[in-house]
Amino acid sequence: MHDSALSLLPPFVAIAIAVWRKNALLALLVGVVMSYLMAATWQPIDGVVGTINGFVDVFSSTGNVYIISFSLLIGAMVKLLSDSGAVNGFINHLARMNLVKNKRQASMLPTVIGTSIFTDTNLSMFTAGMASQQLFDKHKLSRARLAYLIDSTCAPISILFLINGWGAYVLGLLDGFDFNDPVGILIGTISYNFYAIIAVALAYYTAYSGKVFGPMAKATSLVDTDEESIEPKSGPARVMWIPLLSLLSITLGLLYVTGDGDMRRGSGSFSVFWAIVSACTMVVAMVTYYRLLNPKEVGQSFINGILYMAPAVAILVLSFAFGDAIKALGTGHYVSELMNVKVSPVFIAPILFIAAAVMAFATGTSWGTFAILVPIAVPIALETGLPVPFLVAAVLGGGIFGDHASPISDTTVVASIASGCDHYEHVKTQLPYALFGAIVTIVLYIIIGLTL
Repeated sequence: MHDSALSLLPPFVAIAIAVWRKNALLALLVGVVMSYLMAATWQPIDGVVGTINGFVDVFSSTGNVYIISFSLLIGAMVKLLSDSGAVNGFINHLARMNLVKNKRQASMLPTVIGTSIFTDTNLSMFTAGMASQQLFDKHKLSRARLAYLIDSTCAPISILFLINGWGAYVLGLLDGFDFNDPVGILIGTISYNFYAIIAVALAYYTAYSGKVFGPMAKATSLVDTDEESIEPKSGPARVMWIPLLSLLSITLGLLYVTGDGDMRRGSGSFSVFWAIVSACTMVVAMVTYYRLLNPKEVGQSFINGILYMAPAVAILVLSFAFGDAIKALGTGHYVSELMNVKVSPVFIAPILFIAAAVMAFATGTSWGTFAILVPIAVPIALETGLPVPFLVAAVLGGGIFGDHASPISDTTVVASIASGCDHYEHVKTQLPYALFGAIVTIVLYIIIGLTL
């Protein structure tokens, strides 16, 4: 069963359940249980014991605990920034600066914000969207264009500048392979993540040139301007941007220290954990100092933020367990040997990109996609001699494209809400851009494959 065709059964079943039930949690859980049942030669008791031990092993890893804690604390920090009015304060501060005087500047504003706040995708989208809605209405720009600009910057930039939950998550998947420099591999994926790079470049081109194509050119997104709105709570803008800058600088500083002067060899999980602890402490201190929330409200927001991230963290834990389980079964090793014999190296990256895209499109989430395909992509790279960052980037880029194209993706839904755009219109108008980026990416992967 080990290193055989049967080792493909758990990931195939997980993918089928994810597509059928649109539930990444259930898919990963079934995949984990099936993997350990197979490892125990279908003995139920041994399979259950193996499954329990697999989850225990996830939490026995200090690096995993750091990454899980980071993901929970990110939710707490974002919730505190939102409830305290710091996000609204930042938006109002931008409005007072009066930076926008024409259509080009109106389009550039959400694009720049979307690529600047890469700590959390939802925070970035809501900040960019809410700051720009009235400006887009004023300059007669459609809300569909706004939704496209924030969706095509916030998510891709988060997978390129990986000092966030996504980076910590992928780092955790890589940590299971005992690489000497997992941070270096993570950084190496950036230059190969062509879809994310193209998506951001297209967004900037659209914002600067004002040119739109396909259904976007006909989008109107009529807005009812007669509705009365309640003035939201607003706090000092510095309560938002100082902790976010601190999160970035502390992470980079700790990577430098733990890597003895080489950030690529630093401890990523240690660095992001203590950076988020410091940033959260700073947010709590500033919110308390400016009396934006009382102690009870601070505690409630903190807890609500953690609870909000609980489903994502559950996927994170299951992903780590599933990655360990299929690695023990030798799934990745078997697939790598199969591809080495039957698939030209030129087409391996495109195949991984398309597989990740299809799964993310069908499930609406990249995280489950990464959990299944990264543990397969790494052994393929090691067996074929292709660069590990190259194949991992193909999985990451495919997941982002699937997210962009999928109408059930959480990022697509959030972009629609943050921009005040009809959800179907957003999906319809963004799809041609996403497909263009995907086609160019596949061509580039083939070209790169020919040169390696």
